[in-house]
Amino acid sequence: MQMTAMPRKIGSELWDEKVPPTWDADREDTLICRLVRSETHDVKTFLFSPAKPSLFRFRPGQFITLDLNIGGETINRCYTISSSPTRPDTLSITVKRQPGGKVSNWLHDTMKPGAEIKAMGPSGDFSFTHHAAEKYLFLSGGSGVTPLMSMARTCYDMAADADVVFVHSARTPADIIYRQELASMEFGLPRFRTAFVCETAGDQRDWAAPTGYLTGALLETIAADFRQREIYCCGPDAYMKAVSAMLKDAGFDMAHYHQESFTFGVDAGAEIAAPAPTPAESASPAADGFEITFQKTGQKIICGPDQFILEAARNAGMRLPFSCTKGICSTCKTKKLSGEVEMKHGGGIRQREIDQGMILPCCSKPRSNITLDK
Repeated sequence: MQMTAMPRKIGSELWDEKVPPTWDADREDTLICRLVRSETHDVKTFLFSPAKPSLFRFRPGQFITLDLNIGGETINRCYTISSSPTRPDTLSITVKRQPGGKVSNWLHDTMKPGAEIKAMGPSGDFSFTHHAAEKYLFLSGGSGVTPLMSMARTCYDMAADADVVFVHSARTPADIIYRQELASMEFGLPRFRTAFVCETAGDQRDWAAPTGYLTGALLETIAADFRQREIYCCGPDAYMKAVSAMLKDAGFDMAHYHQESFTFGVDAGAEIAAPAPTPAESASPAADGFEITFQKTGQKIICGPDQFILEAARNAGMRLPFSCTKGICSTCKTKKLSGEVEMKHGGGIRQREIDQGMILPCCSKPRSNITLDK
């Protein structure tokens, strides 16, 4: 396993009697890369610590938003935290290289120990700490394993007595992220079990676990009591849709099913095409609408006072970067040059950025005519 680390003296900073404060991105948003570790042929883990002595506080399953400058362009991208909050001195993200992905390829090719980045967060509501249960079922596909791994590591570090079944789906055995660590955790926790499902055996001729895709019948053999478990699911959108449909068909009470509300770390889809406007959307705007001007493109649209700016722009056929649409990922962040908005965000923008005129169009409603720097 390839690993690179930044030379670092281990001294008084770890044994100082004074407890460091909690890391606060609003006060100090710089993180320093301490280690880069290869998990598979196209997946790497990046370990960070704060630039100034402080401790990370987050719920297992939450994410951070990287604020990156790539080729002179500012790009925000969300990545779930793969480390455990029980080890607060460092924080890690695990990133799969995406073909053509601007951010993932930049991280894989250029992020080295000692490098500095800016980050926001932690944010997000996807965490098993919100739903205490005696039995859990973790279902992950591909790089969607990361938030569930944070939860599993938390269980391991705290010697939790919860009954956990962790089922991970991958393309081949060589693509299973954290395979060795999960095996070690299974050995160390008596009520922690893992199961892997691979599309094909790949080059591993002695692969004895199931191949193909996760099905209801296969889940019955892995965890026959899954209907009595609190289920957490994360993975590609198609995977989560298939899992949700499978559980519904099996009669599972979906009130006990939890999944990520949007895809983290999307590169190629950072700009998503809006649907073509319908005749109704192309009609004359309502009298009480406000004009939104996009300075760089010269485009103008009408946005109702109870409509989010991003929604109005997409209805008008514009292409704008976005991800969560809930004000938590900051992907759509832009500068407001004039006008007033009402913005209710979920933590995806700093107060100092708001003071500088930045807004999140996904959660901003106009209160006057607006000009945006886009």
